[in-house]
This record gives sequence, C-alpha cells and structure tokens, in this order.
Amino acid sequence: MIVVKVGGAEGINYEAVAKDAASLWREGARLILVHGGSSETNKVAEALGHPPRFLTHPGGQVSRLTDRRTLEIFEMVYCGLVNKRLVELLQREGANAIGLSGLDGRLLVGRRKAAVKYVENGKIKIHRGDYTGTVEEVNKALLDLLLGAGYLPVLTPPALSYDNEAINTDGDQIAALIATAYGAEALVYLSNVPGLLARYPDEGSLVREIPVHNVEDPEYLALAQGRMKRKVMGAVEAVRGGVKRVVFADARVENPIRRALAGEGTVVR
Repeated sequence: MIVVKVGGAEGINYEAVAKDAASLWREGARLILVHGGSSETNKVAEALGHPPRFLTHPGGQVSRLTDRRTLEIFEMVYCGLVNKRLVELLQREGANAIGLSGLDGRLLVGRRKAAVKYVENGKIKIHRGDYTGTVEEVNKALLDLLLGAGYLPVLTPPALSYDNEAINTDGDQIAALIATAYGAEALVYLSNVPGLLARYPDEGSLVREIPVHNVEDPEYLALAQGRMKRKVMGAVEAVRGGVKRVVFADARVENPIRRALAGEGTVVR
C-alpha cells in the first residue's frame, strides 16, 4: 500500500502526478491519493468576494478561518474542481479513479473544535463558530470495498463531525491516519518544494533523511517551525504507528511518486 498526499500550493504538476499514479496502479500497486486545494480555494474565495482569513495559533501554526461561507467555498473547490480534475486526469491515463470527500459514506469522521485559540497583537484570543476539526476515524471498510473492486480512491477534506456537520480538516493528518490504518509501505507527501529545507526557500538546503529516533535532536527540531512542525511530527507518528517510511518530495517533476519511492526528497524512517 502506498498513500500519496498531493499538496494544493501553486506549481503542482497534477498531470505528472496522475500519470505516475496511474502507471503504478496499472502495475498492481495498491494506491490511495489524498489531495489539498488551498491555492485554488484562495483564488475562488477572492473572486466570490469572501477573501480568505487565517489565524495564527499560540504554537505558531497557521490555519484557515472557516465560517460557513468559507466552508461552502472550500467544498466547491476541494470536492469539485480539484478532486474531479485529478479523477479526470487519472481516467485519461487508464486508472479507474473514484473521487470522494470525507463526508461520503462517513469516510472520515472526527471532532469539531468548540473553540480555536489564536494570537492577535500579542494577545491570545478565542474564536468560536469555526467549522474545523480533527479526524479520528477512517472508514477502512469502505476503502477496502473500493480497492477490492479495482478502484483508485482519490480523497479530500472536508470530514464529518460526530454531530454530522462538515468540518475543514488537515489533509496531511488524514493521509497519515490512512497510511497508519494500512501499515503502508510508504506515505508520500508531494508539494512545490523538493522536500524539507533547512533554510527555506533555499532548495540547496534539502534535508535528505530524518531518523525517527533522532527527531528531537537540535538539528531536526530547528526544522519544526509553524506548519512544518505539524508535517514533521505527523510523519514521525506515522512511522511509529507502523508506516515503513514517509517521504517529502517534489510534485513539479516527472515521475514524482517513483522518484520519492527511490529516495529523492526527505525520508523519515
């Protein structure tokens, strides 16, 4: 089993990702794709007169403020535009892809956050009414059904809360949860950089490997800032949970998944 998370930033070569994924699928690989869509969501939100707003949390992480209107735009882009674009590209390449959100069939279920802490002008404040949450359950039986029938699942947030509301969730965390549920051979995170960079955005500062048992060493802790901290610690948790290796790799190149599996990028194991 290979789980691939395709980021939603500018510069992603979706055609190359689809071609590579379809090739692996045709060769018999068990494959699940998870994708984002942040860049497209920002564009559509601006065009619809509801520009994106972001919250900086006490730990330094940044998240999208998700009111109901933002959630609707999020669904339009993630479940519609980006998901169906990937499904179309995969079908062109001969892979029988099926696109689902976490809402469909209760595929991804979790807890909606009652309140979100954020920092503004040096003060910690609380925002209520946000449609965000964390996935805690994966409907593996549904995925097994699809995989067993020969489909290539293409998955996207939002997820479903325990109160049956759509919630904006982190795609990286979803991919890690699915990979852990399957004890995947590899979890691949594809984005618009070649891997984890020691001196972002200097691509010459690529960190080739992060040994799980050394992740708390100063040289690796220095990487764990802001959103990168969430990615690094999520990768560590996935490996500790049974995933053989996690690779952060480049989605701008040809054969991005195969290159990642060959070790091109940052490998966590």
